[in-house]
Amino acid sequence: GKPPCSLAPVDPLKLKALSMGLSKELKILLIKIESAGRQTFNISEVEEQRIPLCKISIKNTATEVIRACKGTRVKGKFKESFVLPAFSVKPNIDIDIPIPREKLNPPTPSIYLESKRDAFSPVLLQFCTDPKNAVTVIRGLAGSLRLNLGLFSTKSLVEANSDHAVEVRTQVQQPADENWDSSGSAQTWPCESSRSHTTIAKYAQYQASSFQESLQEEKESENEEEGEQTSDQSATTKIIKFGTNIDLSDPKRWKPQLQELLKLPAFMRVESSNNMLSHVGHTILGMNTVQLYMKVPGSRTPGHQENNNFCSVNINIGPGDCEWFAVHEHYWEAINKFCEKHGVDYLTGSWWPVLEDLYSSNIPVYRFIQRPGDLVWINAGTVHWVQAVGWCNNIAWNVGPLNSYQYQLALERFEWNEVKKVKSIVPMIHVSWNVARTIKINDQDTFKMIKHCLMQSIKHIQILRDQLVAAGKKICYQSRVKDEPAYYCNECDVEVFDLLFVTSENSSKKTYVVHCEDCARAKSPSLAGVVVLEQYRIEELMRTYDSFVLVSNTS
Repeated sequence: GKPPCSLAPVDPLKLKALSMGLSKELKILLIKIESAGRQTFNISEVEEQRIPLCKISIKNTATEVIRACKGTRVKGKFKESFVLPAFSVKPNIDIDIPIPREKLNPPTPSIYLESKRDAFSPVLLQFCTDPKNAVTVIRGLAGSLRLNLGLFSTKSLVEANSDHAVEVRTQVQQPADENWDSSGSAQTWPCESSRSHTTIAKYAQYQASSFQESLQEEKESENEEEGEQTSDQSATTKIIKFGTNIDLSDPKRWKPQLQELLKLPAFMRVESSNNMLSHVGHTILGMNTVQLYMKVPGSRTPGHQENNNFCSVNINIGPGDCEWFAVHEHYWEAINKFCEKHGVDYLTGSWWPVLEDLYSSNIPVYRFIQRPGDLVWINAGTVHWVQAVGWCNNIAWNVGPLNSYQYQLALERFEWNEVKKVKSIVPMIHVSWNVARTIKINDQDTFKMIKHCLMQSIKHIQILRDQLVAAGKKICYQSRVKDEPAYYCNECDVEVFDLLFVTSENSSKKTYVVHCEDCARAKSPSLAGVVVLEQYRIEELMRTYDSFVLVSNTS
């Protein structure tokens, strides 16, 4: 197979000219002058104003940004953050003042909707997305909106798609505020569960028989109370199975279920114009699609923040309850330290916080029960963990409301993931450009953050481009096609935007693999055998950048 574009031989003269440094140019403007009815031209010299790169800000035009890049000598790789700390909108939470014990269990904001109209009030969106509110429970939302949750009952699911895949986690059943180590002698953070697979029909059978067994046990224990105690129930460890990550993305298979969810207010829906996840341009399973969880008592979703700190929506279908624990984003680094201390990876491992550890570190924990029909809104960056109290199903997905707090936390986690070599499930640079192309932003903080990210993106692209050209590397333009996904480096999982470093893995199958610059150079320092593809013309990005402006609320 041929590489995507043929590599032309490098002209040594051109290389020499480029290596001699960037030539200065004198711009000549021809100015037309009318004088005594005759047109004459006046030649005027214009000195090119070049702003140094360090002085460039979002007030500058794309042309000025590009010009500053061209005038900068960058030794090695150019790397700057996409986040500007000066633009931060995080709430001020004083961590130095000790919180009295009774305040370490603050009441969870719970909203009772009087009417359907209340669900669609802008006040609800404001409340849920307020950076100070880590979590909001909307009580009985299903009832207020007349949502038919029966569509998600185990019986309905079996009737709809009995052979559908279910991921199973095998876990040890224990009280929600305990997590014992393997010897059973001390509380600990790591909580392991093994993974296997089954079908909806088979899990449904397990869920039902587990319920029947429990009824049977209750009956027996009532009988035992009259007679003698026969066995010490507490000594046996009970092993349970949790049916998780069931994918409800297929609109043909799950039509009535997905249609029912359109009754939700726009900001909670799986898809809406103000949701960043609706601007990814492709499916991210479980984030911009619905996932279902089938549970028996004790089923645990261990501690985590959502992918890229996005918000999440979770509805309990019932019939049983779930118990939730949540901590404000502000404390995530303290929790990360506990994970490190206990040898479990914060981002990718399974852990269940020991509440006493959190309280002794002055970290407040929200703890509440989610009943059937209750919707839990997890705000951006909130750390949370969940355990089923009864037998129940839950449905959940993510949303990315376009506000400054959500955008900032998503970008911060995007950069932290890169440091930790963890894939950012949301390609934030790709999403930021898509948002700039399609959405009018009227909030100043959000606008400044996105504009800054785009400016940093242009700088990275232009400087890298100039370095490649100066080294005589050919860049092949290959525009994007509809629904083309964002790209990630095959080695380090970082998002690769616009300039793709492509190698052909085997010539016969025509499989092309994308790398970031660093990983491509690690394989081949001179980039021999690497094709550089460019997905956007720089003029195209410049146009998007310049036309992305703050719009006033009135327009």
